[in-house]
Amino acid sequence: MARFIFITGGVVSSLGKGLMAASLAALLQTRGYRVRIRKFDPYLNVDPGTMSPYQHGEVYVTDDGAETDLDLGHYERFTGVASRQSDNVTSGRIYKTIIERERRGDYLGATVQVIPHVTDAIKAFALAETDDVDFVLCEIGGTVGDIESLPFIEAIRQLKNELGRGNAISIHVTLVPYIAAAGELKTKPTQHSVRELAALGVQPDVLVCRCEQPLPPSERAKIALFCNVPETAVIPALDAKSIYAVPLQYHGEGLDSEVLRAFGITPSSAPDLSRWEEIVERLEHPEGEVTIGVVGKYVGLQDAYKSLNEALVHGGIANRVKVNIRWIDAELFEGDEAEIAAQLEPCHAILVPGAFGSRGAEGKIESVRFARERRVPYFGICFGMQMACVEGARDLAGIEHASSTEFGPTDEPVVGLITEWMSERGLEKRAADGDLGGTMRLGAYPAKLTGNSVVASVYGADEIEERHRHRYEVNTAYRERLEAGGLVFSGLSPDGMLPEIVERPDHPWFVGVQFHPELKSKPFDPHPLFASFIAAAVKQSRLV
Repeated sequence: MARFIFITGGVVSSLGKGLMAASLAALLQTRGYRVRIRKFDPYLNVDPGTMSPYQHGEVYVTDDGAETDLDLGHYERFTGVASRQSDNVTSGRIYKTIIERERRGDYLGATVQVIPHVTDAIKAFALAETDDVDFVLCEIGGTVGDIESLPFIEAIRQLKNELGRGNAISIHVTLVPYIAAAGELKTKPTQHSVRELAALGVQPDVLVCRCEQPLPPSERAKIALFCNVPETAVIPALDAKSIYAVPLQYHGEGLDSEVLRAFGITPSSAPDLSRWEEIVERLEHPEGEVTIGVVGKYVGLQDAYKSLNEALVHGGIANRVKVNIRWIDAELFEGDEAEIAAQLEPCHAILVPGAFGSRGAEGKIESVRFARERRVPYFGICFGMQMACVEGARDLAGIEHASSTEFGPTDEPVVGLITEWMSERGLEKRAADGDLGGTMRLGAYPAKLTGNSVVASVYGADEIEERHRHRYEVNTAYRERLEAGGLVFSGLSPDGMLPEIVERPDHPWFVGVQFHPELKSKPFDPHPLFASFIAAAVKQSRLV
């Protein structure tokens, strides 16, 4: 039977519960345990798919086509365990399921209430598909005291009682603020947060205390005394130089040992931390550095590109170089050649990431042109591939008015709307012109690669599977003219209908992909496209 670890947060949001959960899971793996991490989100959206990146950050996509919270990206990057649709649930999805059951008459006319119906649905979600793991870590989004999180707190209270102490524990992440004027760390916020959680029936077994200054033994003892936990269960969590140093830092503070102690488990052997030590060594002792220009539309909020940011770091780890990311607003480039040169000339490579809508599109097209003409390594992801095709059509294929139907009516739809949902999983085809939610090509799809292509060499394979999140596709009717202009279609869907990858063989490194390779990159297993892209940037840096 799997053991459960319930993770809550208090005092303020953004304390790093997701990163702590991912790090703890990684540490448990170093001791030979199998893990799975889940996220309970209290907001009423059914999923993050239609939420603004400015509010929610990146939408992380799983192999089975779920649009999930960005924390699942941390989980997967740290553990290597592929996330599933069943690993993220929102209040909206819970309530939607219950209301659908009520409408069908499943409750036989009974009054539907938060307890037991909502809490039972939350517990069922937590317990499902856990037979193949040793530990399930369940992170509760938000902060203790939020009205919307109360059903989740009640559900974990019930689960702790039902599963028993040997099978379920609670970790509470809090803030111990430093008051500069007084020169002191203050423990009262943590005490009050734990008291509020205990008043809801959940007594934490381990406390993780975020702090800017080292936590003295006296303050650690005070927290333990007032929060009813052993001193060893008060784990300091200071900022780290890199998120990939966090597992080692938590291990040094005894987090994994204390969690096992709370379960009554005596470790049979020491953890194997070599993987994380090697990652940190490469990050702290690079043999060079490169600058990557990322031309996007959400550059003011880097959480919108969280997986992309990390995948570039992973490419640096693979090449033993530091990656400096230069975030550039695509709108700056529209009609201003001098600004384009000023922003992009210092870059050793250029990347245009995924996006929706017309804002900044022309600036991205100008970035493609700059990379092509200056022979600077270029990587286009999703929208970035589509803009590479539009640029190639306009400037080299003689299609002056080439555009995307996403931007409005056009006589030259080089990029067009997906009009049918195409699934390899036997789902019914349906029109994709209705609700915005759930109408995209989502999840993992296979692609076949051309044998003598750059990407086939990079992957070392002639067939791949990558994750998608988009509504528009490059129109294959333009393939012949685009290829005549030097833009080769080197990856296609198995039926040959959908372009998956384009490249320019006459360019040092120019690749566009319709999918999102950043979603599968990990620090200990960098995605081959990012490793190759950064290698090209390193080569470019030696030319300038």
